[in-house]
Amino acid sequence: MEAFLQEAKASSRILSTLSGADKNKILKEMATALRVNTMDILKANALDMQDAEANDLAASLKDRLFLDASRVDGMAVAIEEIAALKEPVGRVLDGWVTEDGLKIEKVSVPIGVIGIIFESRPNVTSDTAALSFKSSNVCVLKGGKEAQNSNEAIAKVLQKVLKENDLPEALISLIPDASREGVAKLIKMDKYVDLIVPRGGEGLIRYVSDNATVPVVKHDKGQCHTYIDEDANVQNAIAIAINAKVQRPGVCNSMETLLVDVAIAAEVLPQLKEAFDAAHTELKGCERTQESIDVDRATDADYDTEYLANILNLRVVDGVNEAIDHIVRFGSGHSEAIITENITTAEIFLNGIDAAAVYVNASTRFTDGGAFGFGAEVGISTNKLHARGPMGIEGLTTYKFKVYGSGQIR
Repeated sequence: MEAFLQEAKASSRILSTLSGADKNKILKEMATALRVNTMDILKANALDMQDAEANDLAASLKDRLFLDASRVDGMAVAIEEIAALKEPVGRVLDGWVTEDGLKIEKVSVPIGVIGIIFESRPNVTSDTAALSFKSSNVCVLKGGKEAQNSNEAIAKVLQKVLKENDLPEALISLIPDASREGVAKLIKMDKYVDLIVPRGGEGLIRYVSDNATVPVVKHDKGQCHTYIDEDANVQNAIAIAINAKVQRPGVCNSMETLLVDVAIAAEVLPQLKEAFDAAHTELKGCERTQESIDVDRATDADYDTEYLANILNLRVVDGVNEAIDHIVRFGSGHSEAIITENITTAEIFLNGIDAAAVYVNASTRFTDGGAFGFGAEVGISTNKLHARGPMGIEGLTTYKFKVYGSGQIR
């Protein structure tokens, strides 16, 4: 592992010699290569899907794992969108002259070597590799064992493009030891690795956060809520709630709890139940919810669970402040939404909720690098320092100060 990471660290210096135009050209070649090699990637993915069936993987994990031609093309499109982004490295973020006549520039620079640990989704391999390359970072990838064949096939395609451009394959690589012991080594290699980004389940995030000596940008669980206010447009509210839960239940920005103002609960809950029953959503609710519709009782443990499945908690609350109180108690700082036509209430919610993304009259499903216009994302950070929310290209840079003098001494 140490020799592997030494090579990754050494290769990072080569990236500094590439211009933005060079990187964009290579990224476009990577996108083309993914399309050309679609069948090889799908054959590898089919092996992973066979193993998923044999191991009885959850439906949500199978959905994340599955690739078809459309999804491979989507990976290629994401790389092309990343290539089209403005150059993130070398930007002068600020500049000034001190009283001593020193000219100081604050300039964006790469972070260095980024270790990305993720589960299930093969597209993370291409997304994070492209984002890292665009921002002149080396990426060291550790995907989940359930996607091993897919990840290797995708990485092989990208590395071939690097080789064709006389660049080291170490710029984009999978760690040689993908076991738990390998991960334990990786997250402590702060001599060679500058940042760890874990993407996956709550257990993975906790393990990395608790054991890493390398700085970590973590993605806590996606405990997302939507609050339907008494001044909501009911039809909008139902459509948004259905989308937030049902459109893709197994992702981190899907809604896990729906809060409904007591003033409209008797009217809205039966309509919501009808819509969710049609979508085959399993519903749980508080005692006041049960007064209006027939659902199982939701417990505090339910309200604290990231289901990543077509299961939804309901709770009736006394207005926006009780909704905020519930979210403060059970939320993970990911994404929260209010449905209301009352601007004052909306602002109370926006200002009272401490989360990476807070929505008014829109689905939490939009918390995504592509949807935010970043091209793709390395992950969704629930950290408050360095990067927060969808972590796109700018989240993969830091800065340094360039100081120009003319003989000053202190």
